[in-house]
Order: sequence, then structure tokens, then C-alpha cells
Amino acid sequence: MRAGFPDFRLGSVLATSFTGTLSERHGDAVERIPTPRRLADWLVLNGLAVDSCTAAQLGLARELREAIHAAATAAAIGNPLPSAAVQVINDRSAQGRAAAILTLEGKRQWRLSPASPVEDALGVIAADAISIIAGERDGKLALCASPTCRAAFFDTSQSRTRKWCDMNTCGNRQKKARFTANHRKKPRPAE
Repeated sequence: MRAGFPDFRLGSVLATSFTGTLSERHGDAVERIPTPRRLADWLVLNGLAVDSCTAAQLGLARELREAIHAAATAAAIGNPLPSAAVQVINDRSAQGRAAAILTLEGKRQWRLSPASPVEDALGVIAADAISIIAGERDGKLALCASPTCRAAFFDTSQSRTRKWCDMNTCGNRQKKARFTANHRKKPRPAE
């Protein structure tokens, strides 16, 4: 982590992890990619290595992030997908020219073009969003039960009943609040 910036919340699903770069949307919002350099850092951590990023590319990334969040939220609650969000996701996906390559270790890696690596990376993220929103992957979209978060996440648990976008943050915070509230209610034993 670079000094002065909040940690990234990394998940196993690229598109919903990307929407997590803005958390606590219904509380005191936490922006995790406030600068072009932080966007480049996030992309590198997620296997989409870029050397640098411009302010304009950061704007495109944030626009995509919000479009994915809007579409994933609508899908999670069974509402029609917002057409403006779908257009942004489709545009970013179509503009990307990344190629999936197989490493000698048997892993998939993304090769981004030298001419537009950030746009290519955004295309990979958009394509990932399309696959989860379209229901092509095993799992389901859900919304975090935290009233201040409400992040869309992709639930791949066996029962598909996960409540929190991240157990280490939202889940622990809610469990701690419940414990504290229950502890206050219990009368203290007489000494």
C-alpha cells in the first residue's frame, strides 16, 4: 500500500472487486483510487499490469466502475439493467484489445497492447462484468447486508447465502456491533 491511501479490498471476482474501489457508498465513502497512480497500482495487483495512467483514463475507469455497480445492483435485486450503465460496460468491453495468454505454469495472463494498456485493462474488467451480470458463471450477484456499504458482490459460496461483500470489513463490523448491542442489554450479575 502506498502511504496515505486506504488498502485495496481485493476479492476473487475482478469486476466486483473493481467496484469495491469505492466503498461505504451509503456512509462515509472511501475512494481507493483517488489518483491515476492508484488506479495503476490496483490494475497491477489484479494481473493487468500498466506502467502509468492519465487523469482521463482514471475518469474512464471510474465511469466503468459506477456502471458496473449500477448494473450489478440492478441484477442482484431483479430490476431491469440501466441502459446507460449497459452502454458504458459494452463500450469499454468493445474498445479493449487485451489477449488472454497461457503461461508455462498453466495460468491465464492478460497481454495488454502497448498503445492502450489502461483501456485494454478496462476492457477485461468490462468483459468480466458482462459474464457475471449475464449469469454465465457459477454464482449469484448479491448486495452487502451492511447498510452503509450495499456493495454488489458475486457470491460463490455453496449455499449462495453470503451476506457480506467482505467478511474482514463489513462482516466483522456488523458482528462487532451486534455483540456490543447484546452485551449492553444483558444485566450484570449481582456481586
